[in-house]
Amino acid sequence: MSIGLNEKVRALVDGKNYPVLTTIGADGSPQSSVMWIGRDGDELLFCTVAGRLKERNLRRDPRVSITIFDLADPESYAEIRGTATITTENALALDDELSWKYDGKPKDPDPEGFVRVVVRVTPTKVTGYAA
Repeated sequence: MSIGLNEKVRALVDGKNYPVLTTIGADGSPQSSVMWIGRDGDELLFCTVAGRLKERNLRRDPRVSITIFDLADPESYAEIRGTATITTENALALDDELSWKYDGKPKDPDPEGFVRVVVRVTPTKVTGYAA
């Protein structure tokens, strides 16, 4: 069951704050990556490259945890748990949008053969001091 994000959590996601995405490895252990994040309504969006460990983990087990904190006030944070879906639709556009958000410039071209994917996370639980 999907849940909504409150205004404080939306502000964290919309700001230039770096989240940590945690997926579940094949052996059941956690695997974490610092990511760029976007939002579509109450769903969270990431880009990655097909075949990377986080993408392989998500295809096997779509459960995720995302922790994001305010760079100006690290005690203001949220953990968002949910399920992920993966698509290639609009991946390059999202990657460019996130590059503008975090780097202030267009995304550098990927090396030949890279296939970008969008990870869309539907929240099922939100906790933390911004929740």
